[in-house]
Amino acid sequence: MSLRGNDRHKIFKIQDFIFEKILFLFVLLFIFILVGLFLVLFKESATTFKEIGVLKFIFGTDWDPDEEIFGALPHIYGTLVTTTIAILLATPLGFGIAIFLSELCPKKLKSVIGTLVEILAAIPSIIYGIWGLYVLVPLMSKYVEPTLHKIFENIPILNELFNGQMFGTDYFTAGVVLTFMITPFIASVTRDALEIVPPVLKESAYGLGATQTEVIVKVMFPFARLAILGSVILALGRALGETMAVTFVVGNFPNLTVHLFDPGTTITSTIANEFGEADSDLEYSALIALAFILLVVDFFVLWVAKGVFLKKARKYNI
Repeated sequence: MSLRGNDRHKIFKIQDFIFEKILFLFVLLFIFILVGLFLVLFKESATTFKEIGVLKFIFGTDWDPDEEIFGALPHIYGTLVTTTIAILLATPLGFGIAIFLSELCPKKLKSVIGTLVEILAAIPSIIYGIWGLYVLVPLMSKYVEPTLHKIFENIPILNELFNGQMFGTDYFTAGVVLTFMITPFIASVTRDALEIVPPVLKESAYGLGATQTEVIVKVMFPFARLAILGSVILALGRALGETMAVTFVVGNFPNLTVHLFDPGTTITSTIANEFGEADSDLEYSALIALAFILLVVDFFVLWVAKGVFLKKARKYNI
């Protein structure tokens, strides 16, 4: 027996209502998880913030668990330095790979190279760390860092940046390892964004006498700018939170220095190294406080990125 129109309409409305509420519950679930993360980390950090003080902990430069002295600034500094190095190196590298795959690569090789790039994004970070320790660190200490030091030794500011102990386990090596880890994210997303540029836009530019470089820079990149910016933000989030790969090669020494070839530490590497050995409530709380600071930094970065997206969207009516 077939249903009448009214009955079918009511059934469809009920189905839509249930489907909408289920999706809403999914969203609420992740909001509760995010709020729960903030609350739990803040609660476990309370001992540190109470006994040491928020500002004293954040801007403290000494970290000595034996004396129960905890300052987060070297760890925050190391996280920002290694992430900055990675973004500065990975962004042009990722863009170059994306341009080659979308515009210049032969069709027979495009899918093969594209798949290899995506596989690089899926490799576990500990493998990058082991590779960095046994392959990259010796190369950095023997060849790359001494060469960079010689190149920039007579240039103000740069001669201070490219200086240090040059053991290979330092800020610069950690940034390079992160570069290899996040480049596939930038390359893959940027390639997909460039490939959806309407052919009519490119053909029109070529018809007006534009060169291939001008089409890529002045037509394709502006059209796909939001997705390209999103790829960089995605890579930035990955670099900020990376743990094992950085732990292997950063040196793991709390250090505030402008020399990129000196050992340092990051928030994640400190937590990974010391969490299992924390033998006091204050040390445990200090490590959780580092995690809380990292969560706040990640949240702030994503919030700013979201603001940039919305501003650009409103400006260009996207």
